[in-house]
Amino acid sequence: MVKIKTPQQIALMAEAGKILIACHRELRKLIRPGITTMQIDSFADDFIQSHGAKAEQKGYKGYPFATCASVNDEICHGFPTQTSLGEGDIVTIDMVINLNGWLADSAWSYAVGQVSDQAKKLLRVTKECLYIGIEKAVIGNRLGDISHAIQVHAETQGLSVVREFTGHGIGQDMHEEPQVLHYGSPNKGLRLREGMVFTIEPMINLGAHNLTIDQNGWTARTVDGSLSAQYEHTLAITKDGPLVLTEQD
Repeated sequence: MVKIKTPQQIALMAEAGKILIACHRELRKLIRPGITTMQIDSFADDFIQSHGAKAEQKGYKGYPFATCASVNDEICHGFPTQTSLGEGDIVTIDMVINLNGWLADSAWSYAVGQVSDQAKKLLRVTKECLYIGIEKAVIGNRLGDISHAIQVHAETQGLSVVREFTGHGIGQDMHEEPQVLHYGSPNKGLRLREGMVFTIEPMINLGAHNLTIDQNGWTARTVDGSLSAQYEHTLAITKDGPLVLTEQD
């Protein structure tokens, strides 16, 4: 069942979103060749705690870190490591902030130094997919309208959409109904109503969409070794259109 949020509850989620936004803005300055994803994770964990919040991912189903840090061919749920990021890498940092019991969720892909033209294209198109999906998140549309718009844009650009992971409702629980696919047919699925809050988080690959899961049971990566990127926002459906609770630009 989809949990409809009141304006007051959405405002509480927006407060969690402000901390998440501030953390991502600091990561922009921090991410460079030579830094490790473990250092990034430690910084994010400390930043979140210093703002009176907690990293919701830490301990979730046994997940041991404050962030997911997915590098190059890792699609999502990458474990932070002591391996230094190198010039030309891309890294996605995914965080969920819990502030007084209300959550905000956002992932962002970052270029590490100067990256290839193909990596630049992947980052650009994946971000475009996110915002194209958000444009469709209006009262009266259906979830399939979001899904279809994302898939069409990615595939028109010669990229592929990961099928196995989806956006999701969010509130006081990290994963609520509905599931938000990033591929599919228009005019299908749940009709959007005021007060719905969910994430849109397309994961787009430079090569095929197929994936494999590492032995840690968490990290997904592309089967063909191609680069993958992800951008994610938490948004609320309002009478005035989609309200992005994690907008950092």
